[in-house]
Amino acid sequence: MAKITQLSQLDLTASYSYADYMTWQLSETVELIKGKISLMAPAPNVDHQRLSMYLSSQLFNYSRHKSCQVFAAPFDVRLYDRRKSLLANQEIFTVVQPDICVICDPDKLDEQGCNGAPDWIIEIVSKSSAKKDAQIKSALYAESGVQEYWLVFPYETLIQQFVLNAQGQYQLHCSFAANDLANSYLFPDLSIDLGELFPDH
Repeated sequence: MAKITQLSQLDLTASYSYADYMTWQLSETVELIKGKISLMAPAPNVDHQRLSMYLSSQLFNYSRHKSCQVFAAPFDVRLYDRRKSLLANQEIFTVVQPDICVICDPDKLDEQGCNGAPDWIIEIVSKSSAKKDAQIKSALYAESGVQEYWLVFPYETLIQQFVLNAQGQYQLHCSFAANDLANSYLFPDLSIDLGELFPDH
């Protein structure tokens, strides 16, 4: 079988598994959404990177003496229905790269990334990724059992915090604006100062 090094070698209408994904050597960054190839946005801009670095460092410092670990993109997260047990690579059809994720179950971590739902995911939303982050990924994260999901909107200096309810659906738990202190639902003693996160507003 020929090496897959270009997207043009793939049928973008076909369905692929994580086992397929692992064989690709693409220069582009892609995700798998229920078996379908999803192109990721071009390289993040300066604001995106600054926000990611700040949030990652805050979460890393908080989690240093806890059992949870923090990872920032690029980092593969394999997702599937939370009602299913651990799946083999050929049975996994969703692989995403969240901007930031917090994982408290060490058994979910392996050399390839995270196998199963992180406890907390943060996506930094650009105008081009808004639909994907707020609708498509939100549904995936709820289905797979991600307990807390933050959407960070740099251009609105806003964070929306969603929490999984008993029915397995996300509910908007809180919205945080510039100069607020944003508290995690899972980790109530963790506060993010939005005045520092959005210093120009």
